Amino acid sequence: MSLRDTYPIPDIDPKWTVPQDFEAVFDWEFDEGRNTLMHLYQKGKDMQWDAVNRIDWTQDLDFENPMQMPEEANGLYGSPIWEKMTKKERMESRRHGQAWNISQFLQGEQAALLCASKIVQQVPDLDAKFYAATQVMDEARHVEAYKKLLDKFGVAYPMTGPLQELVDQALRDSRWDMTYLAMQVVIEGLALAAFGTIRDIAQNPLARMVNAYVMEDEARHVAFGRLSLRDYYPELTQAERDEREEFLVEACYLMRGRMTDATEVYEALGLPVKECVEWAENSEITQLYRTLLFQRIVPIVKDIGLWGDKVQKAYADMGVMHYAEVDPQQLQDDDERIAKTFDAQKIDPKGAREAYVHAVAGMAE
Repeated sequence: MSLRDTYPIPDIDPKWTVPQDFEAVFDWEFDEGRNTLMHLYQKGKDMQWDAVNRIDWTQDLDFENPMQMPEEANGLYGSPIWEKMTKKERMESRRHGQAWNISQFLQGEQAALLCASKIVQQVPDLDAKFYAATQVMDEARHVEAYKKLLDKFGVAYPMTGPLQELVDQALRDSRWDMTYLAMQVVIEGLALAAFGTIRDIAQNPLARMVNAYVMEDEARHVAFGRLSLRDYYPELTQAERDEREEFLVEACYLMRGRMTDATEVYEALGLPVKECVEWAENSEITQLYRTLLFQRIVPIVKDIGLWGDKVQKAYADMGVMHYAEVDPQQLQDDDERIAKTFDAQKIDPKGAREAYVHAVAGMAE
């Protein structure tokens, strides 16, 4: 059974086609490349991992609260709608809400896979092509991992409209740096913060492990965008930078709403959509979550030089300007360190992992 068969939303197209119009660029220099990017490329090679071998898929999710998230993490918690729910209805709300989150992670990772492959072709410098090639493999592995995790929920959701809109812009734009800006900075920056809430707050070991390992890779991807754009943006005219800042502000506002609007879940559960959206949008947990989402983006945007008045005003209005002082490298180092702690804590029942690997290999033959 395909994942699409578990969508509670009917008539979802099986494929999405985005027309492309850009030049594939060959770099005949074959020089040694920038030290920063070649170092990141080496890390990308050294830190490749196998989603089948590294993650213990014999673990399961909790029946009543799949990822064992705090009750307060549900956007409807404390609402009159929540108070009227039966135990079974609350369980379904948790299952669908958490599946919706993981579904968006999965959908975003496939988008990143396509964007990274576009960058390999389009970016003019060979060192960037090298690193982007490692990212293509990373993103394929992330799609694999989130698909395996989502299978355990028994329900999944399609890509939300706002995310689809931004991905469409990233793929259609003929300028290579706009793909970087949309995907490497905005989408992956927000995703890192969202992954982090599960890694740090959930109690289910499988859910925490998957997100920790994905974050280890994604932190490098964001660094790749930061290093590449930091070198490129000083070459642009002020008008060109203004255009990118306008796009950045619009994208941030768009995604800020996307990460918390679970309208599809309320519809699937037969809940009063208008009341649910209104409560969730104004809840304390949503306001906190929306702020936390920008802890990765703001310092990156400042570092790459898109720090004009319009950007600063937008971030001030969102209440996230304090993140401008965060050290992006320290965040990346922390993500790598935390992933290693999960490796150290793993307890593999004797033979269980090996049996799973053999089973997967057998299905592929």
